[in-house]
Amino acid sequence: MIKPIYLDYNGTTPHDPRVIDAMRPYLETEFGNPSSSHWYGIAPKKAVEKARKQVAALLNCEPADVFFTSGGTESNNHAIKGMARAIKDHGKHIITSTIEHPAVLEVCQYLESEGFETTYVDVDDYGMVDVDQIASAIRPETILITIMHANNEVGTIQPIKEIARLARQKKICMHTDAAQSVGKIRTDVQKMNVDLLSVAGHKIYAPKGIGALYVRTGALPQKFCHGAGQENGWRAGTENVLEIVGLGQACDIAAQELARTGEHLKSMRDRLHAGITATLNHTRLNGHPDCRLPNTLSLSFESLEANRILEEIGLEVAASAGAACHADTVTLSHVLEAMRVPLAWAKGTVRFSTGRMTSAEDIDTAISVIVTAIQRLNKSNT
Repeated sequence: MIKPIYLDYNGTTPHDPRVIDAMRPYLETEFGNPSSSHWYGIAPKKAVEKARKQVAALLNCEPADVFFTSGGTESNNHAIKGMARAIKDHGKHIITSTIEHPAVLEVCQYLESEGFETTYVDVDDYGMVDVDQIASAIRPETILITIMHANNEVGTIQPIKEIARLARQKKICMHTDAAQSVGKIRTDVQKMNVDLLSVAGHKIYAPKGIGALYVRTGALPQKFCHGAGQENGWRAGTENVLEIVGLGQACDIAAQELARTGEHLKSMRDRLHAGITATLNHTRLNGHPDCRLPNTLSLSFESLEANRILEEIGLEVAASAGAACHADTVTLSHVLEAMRVPLAWAKGTVRFSTGRMTSAEDIDTAISVIVTAIQRLNKSNT
């Protein structure tokens, strides 16, 4: 069976062969515990510290400010819960946006059961947060602002630097979920001026189940996991050496190839967009036309249903839906709702996301498949 063309890189990425090669020794021979004092712990310990340096180099921070987690969700939980609980004596008010990933929204909602209060700032029709609205939401008891760097559904890149500058002026902790942006655009924590930043390994061609959290020196979130004190006491538990090595290698590749990768992602995305709209008139682009991840294309097809589109193309193209339609009900993504995308458009939203392995041939084939499917569905609706 020929596999469908993969255009869901925002969902997850395949492993880069160079990442697999770097991991192999820690799967086959270097099985030691990095906390062991004997010979078998030497190579794993060095590997973990090398990976920490590789992640830090991509983020432009000190290695000591990076610790490893099980992924973006854990990083977000640790950052938000950890900081909120650590500084709750200064206030219990948190600011976030209406388009955050559930790994942020659910955490904020959970903290509300502990007496915290969250302000959910709206976005404009492009999915962009207004810095002035953030400023207006700040109270004397505000202790944390958490705004994603780039949206996973529509790709809009948020003005994190400006929000962080505001937070710094008000002495408020600033966290950003950078799961979608790391490896696609620059994520320099010094220029962004954030206090905490979350990384997800499986979005940058590393394995699932590994991530990292940057914590600026001086920010002291509560411990997420208590135990023997690994990761400088931030996260107890024997280190996942195999996948830590994979994440480190993935970050090293991303750092070396960031400009070239970004150009390729954008070229493939724009080729796909141009090819579809050259034939199909009734399409709508979601997200900011310019301030958007280079690989992300959220398209709405008027008066169609996303699940039907994916059924039509699924054997040949893999993408994801922005709406789930069941019988007489339509469940829209909270992102499209927050952006006020009209229902006739929103229910027919499909997210295509290109990757490092996407070729021009893949895109041209996908265009043909998608256009044919939409034409067929439009004909059946008439």
